[in-house]
Amino acid sequence: MRTRRDFLRNVGAAAVLPAFNPFKAEDVALAARRIAHLSPQQAAADEDYWASVQQAYTVSSNIINLNNGGVSPQPLVVQDALDRYTRMANEAPTYYMWRIMDQGREPLRYKLADLAGCSPDELAVNRNSTEALATIIFGLTLRKGDEVVLTKQDYPNMIQAWKQREMRDEIKLKWVNLDLPIENDEAIVQKFVEQFTPRTKVVYITHMINWTGQILPVRKIADAARARGCEVIVDAAHTFAHLDFKIPDLGADYLGTSLHKWLSAPFGSGLLYVKKDKIKSLYPLFPNVDPKTDDIRKFEVLGTRSFAVEQAIGQSMQRGAAALSEKPVVRTSAQPAAHQTEHVAKTGIFVRHRQFQRRRPGTGGNRGVSVQQVQDSHSGNRVGKHQRRACDTACLYAAERFGQIGGSNYASVEKQGFVNFLCTEVRQ
Repeated sequence: MRTRRDFLRNVGAAAVLPAFNPFKAEDVALAARRIAHLSPQQAAADEDYWASVQQAYTVSSNIINLNNGGVSPQPLVVQDALDRYTRMANEAPTYYMWRIMDQGREPLRYKLADLAGCSPDELAVNRNSTEALATIIFGLTLRKGDEVVLTKQDYPNMIQAWKQREMRDEIKLKWVNLDLPIENDEAIVQKFVEQFTPRTKVVYITHMINWTGQILPVRKIADAARARGCEVIVDAAHTFAHLDFKIPDLGADYLGTSLHKWLSAPFGSGLLYVKKDKIKSLYPLFPNVDPKTDDIRKFEVLGTRSFAVEQAIGQSMQRGAAALSEKPVVRTSAQPAAHQTEHVAKTGIFVRHRQFQRRRPGTGGNRGVSVQQVQDSHSGNRVGKHQRRACDTACLYAAERFGQIGGSNYASVEKQGFVNFLCTEVRQ
C-alpha cells in the first residue's frame, strides 16, 4: 500500500518549488491534538508543536515580526486557494466572478455563522473592521443632542468616524478615559456608567484595545447599557477567532471584525454582525434598491471587489487551518505582562513573547511539495486531472469544467455554479 511518506519522497525528489516543508493544515490539527492534554503554559513551551505550526506558513526568517495584530500571515493553504480563485476569475472575469464565485458567499455565510454562533441571516461579508464599523456608525439614525459613549483608547479610524458624525449631525460624544492596564472589571464598567445620561443612545465598546491588548468586560458593559435602553456596538477586530467566544455572548446589537487578523484569512476580508431585529433600521453604507429591507445582504452591495479573497476565507476555516485559531495557545506581543495572569485565567490563552524557532535540520531544505499536491494525493474525490476536496468552494471550478460532483459527505454543485449546500463538513 502506498503511504503518504512514499508519495512525499517520490514527488519531493523531483519538485522544484518554493521552500516549504510538506505540512498541511491537517498536520497542524494533528499536532494540536497531541498537546490537548497540556496546560496553556506547557503547550506554549512545546517546540515540536510550534515547529509544526511554523511549517504551515511562509513567513520570512529574515525579520522578527512582533505585529501580527494588524494583519496575520496566511497559511500556505489559504495563499494557494487565493491564487487558485484569482486564476479562475481571470479566465472569464464577468462570468466566473458574478455567476459562479458570487454564489459561493452563501455557504461561506453558513460557515462563518457556525464559527460566530449566530444566524447566517445576521452576518454580512465585507472587507475589514473599519468598513463594518463605519457601516454601523453612519447607518444609525441619530439626532441632534443624542449621546454616544466611547473611549479615548478606541481605534483611531473609528474615533474619526464618530467625530465626523458629531460634526455633521451635532450628536454629542461622551469620552471614557481608561488608565490602562486595569484588572478590575467593575472599575471599567463604572467608568462607562459614569458617562451614561438619559440622552445616551449608543455605547461603543472595543473588545481588545489594540494599543495594549487590554480586554474589556464587554458583556458587563453591554448589560449596563441595555438596562438603560442603549444600543451596543462592539469592535471585535482583535478578538474574533482569537478569544473563545460566540458573538451573542457579548450582548451586542452590532459588531465588526476583520478576518485577515486572527482567522488568518486573506488580506482585505471582514465581517459585519447586525442583530436580526436591528437590520431594517440600519442604513447601508453603500446605497442599494431597498435600504430599509431586513435582509443582511443589503450591506454586501460594495461594487466590484475581490471574490477570490472572499472564497479563500473558507479555506482558512477548514478544520486544520482553523485549528490555529481555535487552540488555547497563542503567541503574540499584544498583551502587557501585567495582564497575562488574568488573561490566562479568563480565556485559557497563554501569551508568549517569542519568535517561532527556525526550521529544524533535516525537515525539507529548499525542496518539497505544495500543500495542494499533498491534499490531492489523499483526496477521494477525483475530477478528471483535477482533485478537489468538495467541501472547498474550489469545487465550483471543477464542477464548471468537468461536470457535477456528488456524494453523501460532499457538496453537490450544479453546473451553473449554484451551491446546493449539502456538505456536512462545511456545516461542522
